[in-house]
Amino acid sequence: AIFLVYSFFRVDGARLVAEPGLQNYRRFFTDAIYLPVFLRTCVLCLEVAGLTLLLGYPVAYLLAALRGRKKYVLLLLLVVPLLMSYIIKIYAIRSILGGTGFLNRALMWLGVIDQPSMLFVFNLNAVLLTLTVLLLPFAILPIFLSLERIPRGLIEAAADLGGTAAHTFLLVVLPLSLPGVIAATTFVFVLALGDFLTPLMVGGQSGFTFGRIIYSQFGTAFNWPFGAALSMILAAAVMATIALGAWLGGRGAAWRGGPP
Repeated sequence: AIFLVYSFFRVDGARLVAEPGLQNYRRFFTDAIYLPVFLRTCVLCLEVAGLTLLLGYPVAYLLAALRGRKKYVLLLLLVVPLLMSYIIKIYAIRSILGGTGFLNRALMWLGVIDQPSMLFVFNLNAVLLTLTVLLLPFAILPIFLSLERIPRGLIEAAADLGGTAAHTFLLVVLPLSLPGVIAATTFVFVLALGDFLTPLMVGGQSGFTFGRIIYSQFGTAFNWPFGAALSMILAAAVMATIALGAWLGGRGAAWRGGPP
């Protein structure tokens, strides 16, 4: 609530002036910087969500297909990184993507590049890859839970009726796992949208995102009212995304004839 109140204030020198008005919100829409950065950040978050789905769905499918101790060991390995410090994980990924990191060394060994590339260091590419790695577990777990809820009898019935593995996946497994896919997309998009630490540590000057702008308004610029207004806009975007995800998840559950 305090952010909402502050968003209607203005700054006069070093003082906060309680002068209600929409000037901070007007500035977001009229300035040439803030709206484009917000839209670019949304596109980046969609790319992160897409990559995590492409990488996470096969892993979730494999986990759901496993039985016994192997499944729980792999689930434990998936959950353990979530308990680690966020900053330590970012530093670890940054060292891998760096000029002398594992990625460059592997590409040079394969002959793809002749010298270390800075393509994945201190730019939006670095932010994209780092967020994808950090948020991958948040995509895998909802999809895994959705796949776990699919009755094995349906898959066996599809096979008994002559369906190939590809047909069974496309016509049975994938549609029934859509609620998990929608939940994973929502989680990853929202978490990426609100992240400012990753762009700050690996984005450099070209990796500026909306979260970094909000951070700078409260930090270096000391313009709390404008930062509060940007925070409220971000909060509105997050709530809209969650509402859309809940609506799509509800429609998917209704379509498959089960609870959400």
